[in-house]
Amino acid sequence: MIRPALAGLALAAATLVIPGTATAQPAHSPVVVKDVTFPTMPLGELQRSIQNDRGINLGGVGSGLFPAARRGDFWMVTDRGPNGQPTVNGEKRRTFPIPEFAPAIVQVATRFGVEIKKYIPLVGRSGKPVTGISNQQGHDELPYTWDGQTALPYNPSGVDTEDIVRARNGDFWLVDEYSPSLLHVSARGVVIARYVPAGLNLTGADYPVKHVLPGILATRPQNRGFEGLAINGNTLYLAVQSPLQNPTKAVGDKSRVARILTFDIRRGRVTGEYAYRFEDVTTFDPKVNGDQSQMKISGLAHIGGDRLLVDERTDNVARIYQINLAKAKNLLGGRYDRADTTPSLEALSDLSAVKPAPKSLVVDLSVVAPTLPGKVEGIALLDPRTLVVVNDNDFGLGEFGTDGRLIDSGVKTRIVTIRLPKSLY
Repeated sequence: MIRPALAGLALAAATLVIPGTATAQPAHSPVVVKDVTFPTMPLGELQRSIQNDRGINLGGVGSGLFPAARRGDFWMVTDRGPNGQPTVNGEKRRTFPIPEFAPAIVQVATRFGVEIKKYIPLVGRSGKPVTGISNQQGHDELPYTWDGQTALPYNPSGVDTEDIVRARNGDFWLVDEYSPSLLHVSARGVVIARYVPAGLNLTGADYPVKHVLPGILATRPQNRGFEGLAINGNTLYLAVQSPLQNPTKAVGDKSRVARILTFDIRRGRVTGEYAYRFEDVTTFDPKVNGDQSQMKISGLAHIGGDRLLVDERTDNVARIYQINLAKAKNLLGGRYDRADTTPSLEALSDLSAVKPAPKSLVVDLSVVAPTLPGKVEGIALLDPRTLVVVNDNDFGLGEFGTDGRLIDSGVKTRIVTIRLPKSLY
């Protein structure tokens, strides 16, 4: 049985509050005013249908962050669950140590440590967990057991959720890396619909599937689908994590052009597609030795109008930029949505004709919060001068012992609140 909601579970956590720090720092500098560490909670205590949690604790909740109704409360979402990529017989294999794990929406309060107020696993129309298992052969990686020795069956209902928002009516919207896709989810965690790229032919899911996104999105790199999501009334903003492999992987790996889409909730369709230009990795993060493919978009937050905050990062460096889509060119339905266009959008070096969204730096997290672990994936804007960020700890996944139980990496999930030096609106 899956526990649909976990109300009022108070958990002890390390909390660092820094009173007066903002006044002690230069007026032009962002400062950390609160730093909360997620507590330890075995997965088997949250999802009763898990037969063996292999010593893995709740984690991965830093994949998304959205303010709840009460200040200091947040909606968060796990990704597909614990997964690894060991090399077995000379081949890298995608492993799922807890294949029955259901990605979950988690409501937390952060005023006094961390309190998990709700834990809502995602389920299909049948009431069964959707799981995080990859969907279909040829488009997704073959799933394996924890040791990489035994192949698991694909699951067309499985999702790799990566960001979350809540609409005015209480429904949730989530983005997924597999297809990539957009999910409409009820307040109780039931998947109402999944929107995927045209031509993907995803069938057999335990919920309705709508093939309405631009088909070109199916060329996303493995595990680099939609990663950022924001909302403004009935408009959703969706960011693809990395440049598409369009027309080839070699082109995508060198590209500095990602895509951000707008989606109308009422009409159920995409209304805009815009180019986003990454920074040059050689200056952004010298540690990755010029590998441009390490650049990613991992989170969005709405500011006002068509202005967004974008979390642009590698695993070592994360910076938050402000962009304005109103000043970018809408490419939806044009030549860059066709696979036969040469050069492709991703192959362009001169972007003057496609007018990417202008951007400006808001916060360099590597400077403001240098001890924050890598993989900052969730961002939220509480007010014009208060930004909150969270990292994805990958469920603390490290090595597994011979008994099949996890040797935890020790990386924790931290929710960090930052006071900005000036108002964003």
